[in-house]
Amino acid sequence: MNDSSWGAPPQAGYWEPTDRGPARGAAPAGPAYDAQHAQQTRPMPIVPDVPEHGGDQDDDRGAARLSGPLFRDGTPRPQPYGTPRPQPYGPPRTDLYDAPQPRPHDTPQAPPFGAVPQNPEPMPDAPQPAPPQKKSAGRDLGAAIGVGVGLGAVIVASLFIVKAVFVGVIAVAVVVGLWELTRRLQERKGIKAPLVPLAVGGAAMVVAGYVRGPEAAWVAMALTALAVLVWRMTEPPEDYLKDVTAGVFAAFYVPFLATFVALMLTADDGPFRVLTFLLLTVVSDTGAYAVGWRFGRKKLAPRISPGKTREGLLGAVAFAMAVGALCLEFLIDGGAWWQGLLLGLAVAVSATLGDLGESMIKRDLGIKDMGSLLPGHGGIMDRLDSLLPTAPVVWLLLVVFVGTS
Repeated sequence: MNDSSWGAPPQAGYWEPTDRGPARGAAPAGPAYDAQHAQQTRPMPIVPDVPEHGGDQDDDRGAARLSGPLFRDGTPRPQPYGTPRPQPYGPPRTDLYDAPQPRPHDTPQAPPFGAVPQNPEPMPDAPQPAPPQKKSAGRDLGAAIGVGVGLGAVIVASLFIVKAVFVGVIAVAVVVGLWELTRRLQERKGIKAPLVPLAVGGAAMVVAGYVRGPEAAWVAMALTALAVLVWRMTEPPEDYLKDVTAGVFAAFYVPFLATFVALMLTADDGPFRVLTFLLLTVVSDTGAYAVGWRFGRKKLAPRISPGKTREGLLGAVAFAMAVGALCLEFLIDGGAWWQGLLLGLAVAVSATLGDLGESMIKRDLGIKDMGSLLPGHGGIMDRLDSLLPTAPVVWLLLVVFVGTS
């Protein structure tokens, strides 16, 4: 190469070194760019001519600058760390930008005004309100109604055909109730109340009350308690006091209270007195259930029976008073409607207390039902809970209002 080649344009995009020194645009001599490696220099990248802003090209493409292409709003696009800087002359330099460029995920930048995100994150679905749950009675209502109607038919048939048959129905209910109670006491508390003297004495108590009156019933009660004490002596003395106490309680709670139903039956209009007693108790329970299920808000005794409400108690009172007025006016000889109102009020209170009393027993035992003999109802004791404490109340008020005969 002669001197005339100095300043001549390079061929094929190369800058060749000369003997006068390093070629213009070449990197300075050094470890990476000495003379013997000058021929290995890479070709200069072709940089297209870019019109100034506002030229013929579309603004969407933007103007090419040294820092890289622009966004639509003119903001420089950040370059990845380590990207070579483009050079107008000579081979591309391998040095990096003066300062590391921030990565898109390092420094979040707000999008320009009016810009629409390309891939917006899906918004979480707003929580949907839970659908309202229907109130449930907690039992098989169809089975409960069927069993109730069947029991009612048996009771009414025996009550008005032969009184002695109805007394037998009471005795059978007492024995089954005692069996359920003593069995649950043994299973849940380990209390062994003797069933044999309780069953025999309970049935004798009911029959004695029907045949000989209240005095005979008291005597039968005392003899039953004595039989429980003696019967338990045949076993080891451990837990003797606990077992006999439970036995005496069972004798009073089930057969003795049931004896007052037999005492009602001894009057001339005995079947109607018993029917009034049964109707008022059933209507009270039904009114408490219907009103409490529909309008119940305030709990009556949440620690004993969470399902009972004050509104249900008012429903029981209203239903029982209405039916009581009708029964005393049309079923009981010598009765008056206002007496029926008082009787219905007393029945509603005693039936509710009786239900709460057995609920207390079942909570202490940790059970829901005393038995499973009656589908939809539980056991016999689950149906006698409100009847047993109501029987002496109705018997006493009817004696006060219209006498014993």
